This record gives sequence, C-alpha cells and structure tokens, in this order.
Amino acid sequence: MAALSSSDIHLLSDVSSQLTSVPSCYVRRASDQPDLTTVAALGASIPVIDLAGIDGPDRHKVVAAVGMACQTTGFFLVRNHGISQQVMANMLDVSREFFKLPPSDRPTTSSDDLSAAVRLSTSFNVATEEVRCWRDFLRLHCHPLEDVLPQWPSKPPSFRPVAAEYAAGVRKLAHLLLDAISESLGLERSFMAKALGPLQQPMVVNYYPRCPQPELTYGLPEHKDSSVVTLLLPDRVPGLQVRMRDGKWAAVDPAAGELVVNAGDMLEALSNGRYQSVLHRAMVNKESERMSISTFFLLPLEAVVEPPDKVVDDEHPRVFRAFRFVEYFEKFLSGGLRTQSCLDLFKN
Repeated sequence: MAALSSSDIHLLSDVSSQLTSVPSCYVRRASDQPDLTTVAALGASIPVIDLAGIDGPDRHKVVAAVGMACQTTGFFLVRNHGISQQVMANMLDVSREFFKLPPSDRPTTSSDDLSAAVRLSTSFNVATEEVRCWRDFLRLHCHPLEDVLPQWPSKPPSFRPVAAEYAAGVRKLAHLLLDAISESLGLERSFMAKALGPLQQPMVVNYYPRCPQPELTYGLPEHKDSSVVTLLLPDRVPGLQVRMRDGKWAAVDPAAGELVVNAGDMLEALSNGRYQSVLHRAMVNKESERMSISTFFLLPLEAVVEPPDKVVDDEHPRVFRAFRFVEYFEKFLSGGLRTQSCLDLFKN
C-alpha cells in the first residue's frame, strides 16, 4: 500500500495491516530513532515486591521495599496484589476485542476532545505533535465508577462489566500502595488519602499494531507520567523500557500475574524530590501487536501540590514551589511527550 499522509489516518489500527512501510508522519528524526544498543537485559534492575505480607507482621518490610523502589528506580513490579489473573486476562482479552471491532461499531466513542470522559484516538495529542506515535488508545474515566460506566463503550457486550471489575480492583490496589508510600516517607499511613482527596482515575487501553519498520518510530517516546502513581497491566509482548540511573534502558518483563507500578511527577513533587518519576518508553515490533492497560491516579485539578513539612528539612530543602495541579496538567497536555519533564517548570 502507498504511504499515507497524516490526514488519511484516523485510527492506525484500521490501516496498519495494509502498510508495507511507515508513513512519514510517524518517522522520527535519525537522532531520535530507537537505539537498541543501550538496552539492558530483560528485567535487569527492576525490583519485584511481593505484597502478600502487607497486612501482617511483615508490613514494615513491604513498606521499606516500596520506598526503596520509589527512591532508586521509580519503577517496580508487584505480585500477590489482590487482582486475580483471570480478571487481568479478561481485561486484556476484551481490550483486544474492542480494537478488532469494525469502525461502524465504535464511531460514537471517537473523539479528539482531551477532556472527554471517553476518548478513542491515536498517537498522544495529534493537535500538538510534529511526529505521531505508533499507537491507538481508548481513554476512560473510572471514578466515580457508577457515574461514568453508562458512557463506556457498549461493544463488545462484555466490555463494561469486565473493565469495571478491573478498574475497581486497581483502584483498591492504588490506595494500598499510597498508604505504603506514605509510611515509607515517615508520614501517617492515611496521609496521601487525606491530603490528596478523591483521585482522578483515567484508564488508557493502549493498542500498538504490528509495525513494518519499528526502527523508525515509537509506540510512545520517552516521557514521564503526570500521575501520583501509574499501574500498568501489560500483555506478554515486550515493549516497555525504563531509563535507569546509569543512562541505559532496561526492558521490563513482568511474570504472569505481575503488575507494573511507577512513580509519577506528582509523587516526586509531594515527596520533595525524594522519590523521582523516571523516563520510560514503549517500543513496537514487526511480529506482534501489543496491548497494555495504563491506569493513572491523578490529583483533583484544583489540588494544591506541596510537600508536607515532614519531608522538608536542612538536608532536603524545598525543591518545588507550591502550585495547583491544573497549572501543571495544562502544560503537560499542551507540551506533549518530551524528555524534559514539565515538573521542572515548577522548581524553586
């Protein structure tokens, strides 16, 4: 099939099987194309934390492990987290089904409105990008669940109940982790829950089609998340990579049943820089399509972001000025994915 221009493509998944080369609107500059020589072995240096003991006498060990992971890598895997493998498998299966639907079965959910409760689109933000990402996505608001559920796609028929069960489980897990993060910073267990208020919970179903020339493009280029924490359910196709402290990229390879957790920019700000969000990216490949479900736990838009006094001292002076989350988030959306975090704009 001949190369397509950006105006020809709405959803990449609707045309990708016909492409024999990457259209120019997806091709990165030579200096920005994937360099796989800097990628470490699968799973290298990514901590795995067993949450089985988090409510027992070994809680302090789990809390310490969570704190150490947030401080050193910003990424970790969790097992025994309370969400069954069946629930996770169902979520991945119904997500694949959704992206296999004919376009006529999903036109009402298509939207380029960044604030829409349900948004089906491609890349990251085509209105601000010079180069597109090799990705389609379905973004769903998940809280309050009973209010947003009627707006979710009705096809396939199992989508709403399956996605709702997963969304409820991952929200419970996020609060469990935020309690542990609070304790690891020397704060009350309930600090995050009380201080942050009801967190927004957008869930993004990512679909990365097979790519005829994966060396020319990214599913998502390197970036940091705007969240407090992000929980990711990947399928078994490798693609997620994390930038480590030594500058090398580590490929994340969760075992069956494990979820990926990463610190976002808002956790870095709330912890006064003690816990850092880190760069990560999504790769694509020729052989297999890839699915992942990212759930972002975001602050309420009008929340004031400021670390508690207990994490500010002579050894850890205040890193960021106080700001409203909406100030940050507007810059995040308008700036697009980029190496430099827009959190840097709020430093003292």
